[in-house]
Amino acid sequence: MKEHHLQPTTAFQVTAQGHAVRTVDLWKTYPQEPEPVHAVSGVSLEIAPGEFLAMAGPSGSGKTTLLNMLGGLTRPTRGEVWIAGHELSQLSDKALARLRLESIGFVFQAYNLLPVLTALENAEFSLLLRGVPKEERRRRVTDLFRKIGMDGLEDRRPGRLSGGQQQRVAVARAVVGKPALVLADEPTANLDSHASDDLLGVMEDLNRELGTTFVFATHDPRVMDRAHRLIRLVDGAVVSDERR
Repeated sequence: MKEHHLQPTTAFQVTAQGHAVRTVDLWKTYPQEPEPVHAVSGVSLEIAPGEFLAMAGPSGSGKTTLLNMLGGLTRPTRGEVWIAGHELSQLSDKALARLRLESIGFVFQAYNLLPVLTALENAEFSLLLRGVPKEERRRRVTDLFRKIGMDGLEDRRPGRLSGGQQQRVAVARAVVGKPALVLADEPTANLDSHASDDLLGVMEDLNRELGTTFVFATHDPRVMDRAHRLIRLVDGAVVSDERR
């Protein structure tokens, strides 16, 4: 199969059909005895730019596997994933890494902050990898920290931040590069109700102000209640798709 490389002038545009994300008959199958396990089973979705969407389901429903395939972190067994006008399986590893760096933000349940870096340094890390000058990096992170209630905590390392504060840094890291898409895997799982509500409010504000598409994998009712679209998965398949 021929792999394609992204062209600088067209790499990260929304598809001509207006989709931020599109999947076509997407499957992820794991070999197992006596029968293989279908973690994701024939999922076809269209997600428009600016959606605030939750994929919900019990443990083992396939939501995290599906989210990882949307971000190019897991290769599907078959089917297609289209992001920013590119089918991911057709991209070289280098082009896929660049797409993730420049067009997709990730928020993980475990935060994944680097303990030796300050909050500001963690938040600006993707900009550093993209070669954004230091003065511009600091300005963008400082402005964003002010917006999400983290101003004054720029110099603290993760060990001196609460769980909610660490997750806000993770969200800042995900959105500071203004990606078209943010994928969040159980972002409220380790937070109390107050911190969860605050974090969801921050992400709703960013969704509204920046037009960023947010896709959550969650079993948290608070995330489901605030999502503008709720997709439910059972045994790797979509069983309902509700717009609010």
